[in-house]
Amino acid sequence: MDTEFAYWVPNVSGGLVVSDWDTETDWTYDYNLDLARLAESVGFDYALAQARFFGSYGADKQLEALSIANALAAQTDELHVIGAVHPGLWEPGPLANFISTADRISNGRFSINVVSGWFKGEFTGFGQPWLEHDERYARSSEFIEVLKALWTEDRATYDGRFYTIGKDIDGFEGAPLEPKPVQDPYPKVFQGGNSQAAREMAAKHSDVLFINGGSLQEIRAVIDDVEAYAEEFGTEPPRFAANAFVIQRDTEEESKEVLEGIIENATDEAVDAFKEQVKQAGQSSDEGEGMWADSDFEDLVQYNDGFKTGLIGTDEQIVERIRKLDAIGIDIVLAGFLDFEEELERFGETIIPAIDEADPLDPDEVDAVDEIEEVGGAKVAR
Repeated sequence: MDTEFAYWVPNVSGGLVVSDWDTETDWTYDYNLDLARLAESVGFDYALAQARFFGSYGADKQLEALSIANALAAQTDELHVIGAVHPGLWEPGPLANFISTADRISNGRFSINVVSGWFKGEFTGFGQPWLEHDERYARSSEFIEVLKALWTEDRATYDGRFYTIGKDIDGFEGAPLEPKPVQDPYPKVFQGGNSQAAREMAAKHSDVLFINGGSLQEIRAVIDDVEAYAEEFGTEPPRFAANAFVIQRDTEEESKEVLEGIIENATDEAVDAFKEQVKQAGQSSDEGEGMWADSDFEDLVQYNDGFKTGLIGTDEQIVERIRKLDAIGIDIVLAGFLDFEEELERFGETIIPAIDEADPLDPDEVDAVDEIEEVGGAKVAR
């Protein structure tokens, strides 16, 4: 199988769960540098640094995503590092230069994850206007178009609703950007979001779509919609990545006990605040669907619905689950862990080589309708 693997860079405090359950995961640069080198050595392909500016879901300390992504890329040899950016908080012109520079520093191993934004307070708190849901995706689409123009054109011009570049420059015709990135034709554009607006944007502009955790049928529905939009637009559909929180233990019972412990020790106030904040995500779209639209308190303890994907159990159960994800169209598994160093290493030494050696399942023979089991109140696909 050719499934690729990414991991969440824990560059914010609190790790990947909103819980007071004991964890050795740390947010500091030194910890993350050691983790990146470890991830690279055990076969991970990508590292994704998350962007947070105001404390949310317990993440009261944040290392800025592009900065730490650039630093990790410079200190590794093969790992492809992705930094998250929010249009509206970043301007595409200077950012295009930053990414081109980072791509050269890393010799073609730097990309971005365009996040259209759900945390209203980060925008208004920095004095930026807060746009309605679909307008945020319209802005992100222009943002990507500007980046690509600067990365590929000698003198880029763009005249859109949200961005104008290369106009009225005294002594210049168009906006220059040199040197260009190493990657041809440009650095990969990853994207978050699962609403209909996000699916359309992915079909038009993105190379990879990150899908929140979910059952096979939920994930497949997103893939089907994006592929249908791509056919309508005459574009190449993106590749697809699924978020998953991994609890790999010797027995299924042990893994469930860990999940129950995480949820029992959930930081109630932070989870409730997060639940309120994400109402600005897919729930605020016209169709009322998308990220976190049907997530309960227990699901939100892992803030990208990672429990739902079902990578919770023994080695054999996790391998079989990833084979099913591959069969429905997932190209990349984005993994989060409780204790990153220990669990990422174990995953890399056991699951990744097992997947490399496994035969893919026949998509026509895979039952792509999961049963949903509740563990500690959280929904876990089986």
